[in-house]
Amino acid sequence: MIKTIALTSAILAGMAFTGTAAFAADEYNVSRGLTAVNAPLGLHGVDPVEFLATENPVEGSAAYTAVHDGVAYYFATQDNMKAFKANPAAFLPQNGGFCTYGVSVGKKFDGDPEYHAVIDNKLYVFLNREIFDAFNKDRAGTISKAETNWKEIRSIAVTDL
Repeated sequence: MIKTIALTSAILAGMAFTGTAAFAADEYNVSRGLTAVNAPLGLHGVDPVEFLATENPVEGSAAYTAVHDGVAYYFATQDNMKAFKANPAAFLPQNGGFCTYGVSVGKKFDGDPEYHAVIDNKLYVFLNREIFDAFNKDRAGTISKAETNWKEIRSIAVTDL
């Protein structure tokens, strides 16, 4: 009986570990911990809709939260939240919000919204100023490599790269 309970507990724990939030955490750059809606925060709390509209990182508010693929996003306005809910793919940062340069070399580095580029209405974020400067030396080449690598590393845990 004790072995059965232990086995059942192990199976349930495994199911919880492989749930949507854990799956999304490998494909999206998220904060540690959970938001009030029980999902990790994406894009460091910056409003992705406003970001693309103004090309500036504008902090969102927990009052306007939408969850996509198990990741919470904050918005500066209700209208921005509604626009995101209607078409999340149009506003999500590329490469799951990981540093585009990092993805171009097969890694998943943090993507800091302070270091970003909006190209062809797509948002790319970078680890820091030095990495952003390296990206600017070969934007097209870096994006091309990142697009190719993302297909291969998208579902691989950060710690396994």
